[in-house]
Amino acid sequence: MVLEEARRKLAAIGQEHVLQYYDELDDRGRKNLLRQIEELDPGLLELVGNGVKENERGALAPLGAVTLEEIEEQRGRFEKKGIEAIRECKVGAVLLAGGQGTRFGLDSPKGMLNVGVKKELYLFEQLIHNIMEVVNSTGAWVPLLVMTSEKNNGDTVSFFKKNNYFGYKEEYVFFFVQKMAPSVSYEGKLYMEDKDKLASSPNGNGGWFNSLVDAGLMEPLRKLGVEWLNVFAVDNVLQRIADPIFVGAVLESGCVCGAKVVAKADPNEKVGVLCLEDGKPSIVEYYEMTDEMIHERDENGKLLYNYGVILNYLFKVENLIKIMDENLPTHVVEKKIPYMNENGEYVKPQEPNGYKFESLVLDMIHMMDNCLSFEVDREKEFAPIKNVTGVDSLESARKLMEKNGIEF
Repeated sequence: MVLEEARRKLAAIGQEHVLQYYDELDDRGRKNLLRQIEELDPGLLELVGNGVKENERGALAPLGAVTLEEIEEQRGRFEKKGIEAIRECKVGAVLLAGGQGTRFGLDSPKGMLNVGVKKELYLFEQLIHNIMEVVNSTGAWVPLLVMTSEKNNGDTVSFFKKNNYFGYKEEYVFFFVQKMAPSVSYEGKLYMEDKDKLASSPNGNGGWFNSLVDAGLMEPLRKLGVEWLNVFAVDNVLQRIADPIFVGAVLESGCVCGAKVVAKADPNEKVGVLCLEDGKPSIVEYYEMTDEMIHERDENGKLLYNYGVILNYLFKVENLIKIMDENLPTHVVEKKIPYMNENGEYVKPQEPNGYKFESLVLDMIHMMDNCLSFEVDREKEFAPIKNVTGVDSLESARKLMEKNGIEF
């Protein structure tokens, strides 16, 4: 894109201020800014132009799960089928690790958070320990794809290399960078991070598959024979990855995806719940549920909307390819956005000051024809680290790590 094209594009959407420092930039800075303007999707800005609206939901209905008791009864059969698939390299794992550890005082990737007390034990390291349990029990390496962001890619890659991939086989580890989305003020004006850079952030965990494809990773996955991808979040230190029992259950069910879920600790627990929406699998967020939905029970007194997702999904690659050209809903999220003010000073706001744009993996579930809801024991598989103390915190995760015999 040349300067005149950039001016026309920005003028058409009322964002001419993006070029206000263009004349002060060197050639590299000018090329960098023009590239960002070229990649800018004006459609995103339209989402805030007439006021932010929530995405409309269809008709919601409860969805049960294969329960812990049912899984235990069929454990041997599920496990055998899952081990066979893993040994044939049909299963890959995708670690969503684009976030920063700012809530924990880190100016580095969240996966570099030290969760240890008596010794250093990093989030990345413990997740590798978890997947190594599968490698050791099956005798097969699981391809591991690590999604980073523009902000943390360099730190993440060098951290893995410095630590010799925590014992994982390097040739089975692939890194790729998540796409970014611009950030805007409440008035819909693009924020600048620097004179040659739009303020931007990772475009949400729903962008993982498109980012993986754009990084050219489909070819090595095809060569290895990968047919399924297990997607999981970096912040759950007890995450079971490429779990043969889960894999086997999904394969046997004939479903094109699976979701690990936990029974809600209480009706008002703040978790997204797996359900049906217009007859297809979906996830309803806790803040979208009516009071009736929250408390509704069956004839045995069990909550109808009972199973919360833990961001551990298994997708059939063939079906991911089918939905690639379909547009995921874009969620407009109010956030604190660091920006460069009119005086050219970098500002870190203490309160929300605008919007970011995100696509979410939960919307990918709704694009699938079916999904196996697979219950897991929350005390063995669900220790998310969202805060320093309190609920879903480093403090609570350490208690569960101790209960599970993890040395830290």
